[in-house]
Amino acid sequence: MNESVAGHDASLDNAKGITTFAMKIVALLLVMLGSFSTAVLLPGVGDLATADIGALTGVVLTDAFSWCAVPLYAWMLVNGFRRTHAAGWYLARLAVLAAVSEVPYDMATSGRFFDMTSQNPVWGLCIALIALMVLRAFQGRRDVASWAIRIAVLLAATLWAYLFNVGLRLGLVGEGLMTLVFAVIFYTLARRENTMMLTAGAFGACMFILPVLGVMLLHWRSRREGYPAPWVKWLFYVLYPLQLLAFGLVGMA
Repeated sequence: MNESVAGHDASLDNAKGITTFAMKIVALLLVMLGSFSTAVLLPGVGDLATADIGALTGVVLTDAFSWCAVPLYAWMLVNGFRRTHAAGWYLARLAVLAAVSEVPYDMATSGRFFDMTSQNPVWGLCIALIALMVLRAFQGRRDVASWAIRIAVLLAATLWAYLFNVGLRLGLVGEGLMTLVFAVIFYTLARRENTMMLTAGAFGACMFILPVLGVMLLHWRSRREGYPAPWVKWLFYVLYPLQLLAFGLVGMA
């Protein structure tokens, strides 16, 4: 496959590629797998220091497969950002979703209604979107001041995702930080398909290999959104906190 030119992506010409709707279904199912692992399987393991190694490995692998969804959500964020004419409204929607999802997320990941050990990964999407907004605001500028602002914002976003444990999974992987890096890669290298995918794949390999599978799926994406009806896209905003709440209640019970 040749490098895309002037923003054209040859892989998207494939009418049989995975649509945005299908990608969202895959991503949601992967997220649900992670919720099931932490809310239902992990409590059954008991004390991690004395847990059966086979059971513990099963929990880790089950949760790890959910990390494949991170590059998918990062790509959908970048794609939505490119298409929207109201980035502020897009950010507000994500912030509301993050706030609504926080208690269900705590229930699913810690069995408590409030827990600061980890924040839900939608906050990572918010952080990444703010970073993209700044990058676009200074797009095309090459002066020292604009570069300094870009670097400062990216460093601040990185620290925010890291210090607040956004999307921290099993104490190993911060999905918020992964989302930020993937989003920056997809946005800044959008005109170079091969370079973009190889860079994203290399980063995913550094993050315990499995996110690479999500990057591979992105290579077969289609231009088509594929929603059966316009209102269906809003359904995913509801399904994410609902699945967290459901698994959280099961785990706490």
